[in-house]
Amino acid sequence: MDENSIKYLDRASGEIITETVMGDRALRFAYNTLLGRSLWAVLFGGKAVSALMGRYYDSPASRKDIAKLAAIPGCCPDEAEYPMEHYESFNSFFARRLKSGARPVDNDEKVLTSPADGKIIVHTGLKPDDPIPVKGAKRSMNELCKSSALSDSLAVAVIRLAPVDYHRYHFPCDCRMADDVQIVPGKYHSVNPVALLRRPDLFVENTRHIALLESPVFGEFRMIEVAAFGVGSIIQSIGAGDFAKADEKGYFKFGGSTVVLVFDNEKIRFDNDLLEASANGMEVLVRYGSRIAVAR
Repeated sequence: MDENSIKYLDRASGEIITETVMGDRALRFAYNTLLGRSLWAVLFGGKAVSALMGRYYDSPASRKDIAKLAAIPGCCPDEAEYPMEHYESFNSFFARRLKSGARPVDNDEKVLTSPADGKIIVHTGLKPDDPIPVKGAKRSMNELCKSSALSDSLAVAVIRLAPVDYHRYHFPCDCRMADDVQIVPGKYHSVNPVALLRRPDLFVENTRHIALLESPVFGEFRMIEVAAFGVGSIIQSIGAGDFAKADEKGYFKFGGSTVVLVFDNEKIRFDNDLLEASANGMEVLVRYGSRIAVAR
């Protein structure tokens, strides 16, 4: 990755786009300077700083910041359930629902859909003891899942949500969740590619929520929500139960965040365009409800 820009492929248009990063200067200071890295324990070592930010963004005083976010390319405030003036705080807009029909869902039962809006990269044939699929990472997939992985060969999708994205996440197929999510406390590093270059194990180090799910079509799989800097809260909208594809699972409050899907490699096949882009290290912008894989 070019450290001076983050590029991704827009799946809808086929164009390669340079990402506009909210707080880019602060991010690069924190991860690309010696002084910034010396502050990691304070900034990212626990929830305190992110929680303080969360309290501000929950307050009416933060309402003025909605327009700043809405002006960043890719935010699409016209898709929100309500007009911008309806939202009483930054976080209420950040975690907004969408208008009915804003995200058509592929309802074919053999199709796995994206659980969120974001930039996706996919990996196949990973072993449970392999490092997480980030260059320089040393922590394993088993450590990410906080237990033994699902099989000897894994298919993994990583969907990175930027601040401009819709920040609710959904079930990618019909499935059952027998138990509530497992909450693994940890750090709050940014999940931006700039941070991954300096902290490649951050998916394992950061606070995360892990759900073990069972699909009649795709078998057993894990859905993991990873917290990030500024994410004072990951909110689960549901508890254990049976869910249909595209049912809301939860949402993130302010900050960039990540959803990770971990499947048995023998159960799914990712779409060719995602495989090709991922092989070249290129993230692809996808929308929740759109096809990312099919059952084998």
